[in-house]
Amino acid sequence: MTNHHIAILLCAGYGTRMGALTATTPKPLLPVGGKPMLDYLLDQLLELDGLQTIHVVSNARYIEAFRTWGEDHNKNHRRLTGHEIIVHNDGSTSNDDRLGAIGDLDFAARGLSKTTRALVAAGDNIFRFSLQPLWRAFVESGHSVVLGLEERDPEKLKRTGVLELAADRRVLKLHEKPAQPPSTWACPSLYCFQPSALERLPGYLAGPRSQDEIGRFVAYLASREPLYAHQMSGDRLHVGSPEAYRRADQELSARNFM
Repeated sequence: MTNHHIAILLCAGYGTRMGALTATTPKPLLPVGGKPMLDYLLDQLLELDGLQTIHVVSNARYIEAFRTWGEDHNKNHRRLTGHEIIVHNDGSTSNDDRLGAIGDLDFAARGLSKTTRALVAAGDNIFRFSLQPLWRAFVESGHSVVLGLEERDPEKLKRTGVLELAADRRVLKLHEKPAQPPSTWACPSLYCFQPSALERLPGYLAGPRSQDEIGRFVAYLASREPLYAHQMSGDRLHVGSPEAYRRADQELSARNFM
């Protein structure tokens, strides 16, 4: 049976911490270094062998902005790359009724075939390294894979998800913003899920669990089926505040992407 490979980009947040910057423009489409932030991730996804479709989950407030962005790609680039962008509206209208990252992943995964394997990413990270090694490790394996990104700064580790790993790189646990990081392997929002993992989403959401912070689902998954980390080094720009946005824009305006 042939696997279907897709990407799911979670872009349905309301950018409440960004203030006036996101009054009319969703955070992933803010210009960074002269182009929409999400274009950096899109360019990397287009390099991945076998990836067929890119699904973008937005909300009712920003849906038209994402549709315009997606239609521009499909009109001008699909013939060259063969990839189609499909934009989804999760139906939420404000930060008060949003589905959360895990809720949006479940929303996007409904109706997928039983053989669909998905790369899942948030729309507010810029990864300044190739995603191909992670993708190859996932495609060639029979298990789900998450990115383990080396981070030596303890203070940064305390503000992100951190992996606890076995000797064979199996994920034992994911610690969200730990006071005492168990390793130097951060786990940013970049995951590759097998069909078995996607099928666990309704069960996760049926319990009294958080619908946001997708790392919570990763921790749940690690306790139920084999999940491995692909360890890499590289630079990541996380745009979580106006200050981080301005730094990213200045840095990428002054330097090359990689």
